[in-house]
Amino acid sequence: MATAEQIKSLIRSHFSDDAERFFTMALQVAAHEAGQGHGALAHEIRDIVDKARKKKGPVVLKFPVDIKGLVLSEEPELSKATLVMPAFLEQRIERIIHEFRQLHKLKNYGLTHRRKVLLIGPPGTGKTMTARILAHELRLPLHTIQVDRLVTKFMGETGAKLRQIFDLIQQESGVYLFDEFDAIGGERSLDNDVGEMRRVLNAFLQFIELDTSDNMIIAATNSPKLLDRALFRRFDDVLYYTLPEPEERKRLMQNVLGMFLPRKFVWKDVLEDSKGLSHSEIDQACRDAVKEIILKDQQTVSDSLLRQMLQERQSAHTKRKG
Repeated sequence: MATAEQIKSLIRSHFSDDAERFFTMALQVAAHEAGQGHGALAHEIRDIVDKARKKKGPVVLKFPVDIKGLVLSEEPELSKATLVMPAFLEQRIERIIHEFRQLHKLKNYGLTHRRKVLLIGPPGTGKTMTARILAHELRLPLHTIQVDRLVTKFMGETGAKLRQIFDLIQQESGVYLFDEFDAIGGERSLDNDVGEMRRVLNAFLQFIELDTSDNMIIAATNSPKLLDRALFRRFDDVLYYTLPEPEERKRLMQNVLGMFLPRKFVWKDVLEDSKGLSHSEIDQACRDAVKEIILKDQQTVSDSLLRQMLQERQSAHTKRKG
């Protein structure tokens, strides 16, 4: 049976007409029942919520006028099965999901679930995908804060918008992603830093520390060296992403190519040609190869064609670095 706190939260969200919060609490009840061994009941509750959310339509937030256009909302469909990364990283992500689903059990013991997460790694290695997967697995909308548009040249305006975003986090259920986070998370001691950005970073540190919502806050960056050291201790977990190893590259290509992968396929040279590419670049090379054979009315992707597409990505990658 659901806990007393879960029942009270369900009632409050119903009478405050907070549908997203109601859905979230219902899913937490389902997780609680699953933990009690009531798998069939948990499955039924999740089905009811999924059907209700589809009828409700896409999530629409009531944004303050000043931050309209700064937050992009979506309801991702990516599941954990799409993850291709080292096992230890998958386990860390699974732990975040498990703690979120059991947050009331942790609260009963004075503990909090992991909900402030910093993702660090090169572009295209799965940071944004992770945020989408977390949102999907937790049955929550994903709200992406466009940090580059958040920062303005006007004194005090960025800090004011940041306050409004954290007010939104307090009020609206969801997973909140601060992408390209180093735009506001830069080291405060850097010589080229300006007073306004120091104030913005100080404000962010204060807001994230004082935030008492149950919502998940994710910050993603490609440049950890630019981040202020004080940021790291404000997060419950820090996940590091790297370029895929050979076995991960193979799994990724198998997943993307699917039925277009022939039974006989020479992996050695393909894996060599994919070395140094990100998950995103390999994914795109595979999709380019699939489009090529579809347009030529062919059935499968040859290893030579995939090598060609990977080499094109390598060429573009080299020119960018140069």
